[in-house]
Amino acid sequence: MKSTTRALLTAGLVVALGATMAVATPAAPDAEAFSAANKATVLNYLGSIKGQKIVSGQHNKEPAGQPNQYTQRVKDITGVYPGLWGGDFLFNSADVANRQRIIDQAKTEWKNGALVSLTWHVCPPTVGSSCSFDDVKSDLSDAQWSQLVTNGTALNTAWKKRLDEIVPYLQQLKDAGVPAIFRPIHEMNEQWAWWGGRPGSNGSARLYQITHDYLVGTKGMTNLVWAWNVQDNPAGGFSNYYPGTGYVDVVTLDAWYKAFPSAGEYQSLRSIAAGKPIALAEVGTLPTAANLSAQPEWAWFMEWSEQLEGSNSPQAIKDTYYNPRVLHQGDLTIP
Repeated sequence: MKSTTRALLTAGLVVALGATMAVATPAAPDAEAFSAANKATVLNYLGSIKGQKIVSGQHNKEPAGQPNQYTQRVKDITGVYPGLWGGDFLFNSADVANRQRIIDQAKTEWKNGALVSLTWHVCPPTVGSSCSFDDVKSDLSDAQWSQLVTNGTALNTAWKKRLDEIVPYLQQLKDAGVPAIFRPIHEMNEQWAWWGGRPGSNGSARLYQITHDYLVGTKGMTNLVWAWNVQDNPAGGFSNYYPGTGYVDVVTLDAWYKAFPSAGEYQSLRSIAAGKPIALAEVGTLPTAANLSAQPEWAWFMEWSEQLEGSNSPQAIKDTYYNPRVLHQGDLTIP
């Protein structure tokens, strides 16, 4: 269906349902602008809502030139903006050239009263700064991986130079007092990306540690809230990828194999977190009221870009956003 036709049908549906849904629609709260803050402030806030509330979130992937397109769709459908904005540094040349737009949007979202989360579908260190998605999905040989996680080797140095590419952007956020949730090496228990599917102390977790130590220890990016991330792979074994408590601020899970994590996965994440916040870093199907009641400790959920309308009806989106447990932009209070 052409996008114009779909837009007209959606508009017609909104008009038709407007009278009956008006009572259930929450008034969009005035954005409570966040002032400059640090990562501890965000973590304290997440701790304060544990078991009681959950922050709504929406990811915005390519094109980087439209870094709020899916967040705006949430507003169009529900009348409120999400409480968390997700962006991506991305990989192809056009998006790499537009990374400043992503950072500008991140600063705007923070000022408007939303948390900021950043992901990076990063090119492997064996290719250039920009690449195709096939490159992102490629694999390294065992010999290349061994070199990558050994300090001082050519591939290890290439990886740190790759990290240098985003340091100026992260520095802008630090200078603006924006503590960004950073989710590197995401879904590390999966094999679809070059960085994933390697358990153990010298596997994907080691690359996460190297990334953390370089960005924090060497480059001083102390404004980053480090989100460790795995996917709900039925094979389990999440702890085989855990880099250690000193490297993680929030323990997160992506729900793709199933619509919502199982009770066992929820308990596993809580056990690994050992008191740290846990969150749903990617979902396709939005959580229902029953889901959130059964698993109340998730700190946020982040709906994945086009899956907002690809996997959820307008009414389902409204049902989640109008749940009194769910926090929107304007509901969050960051001192």
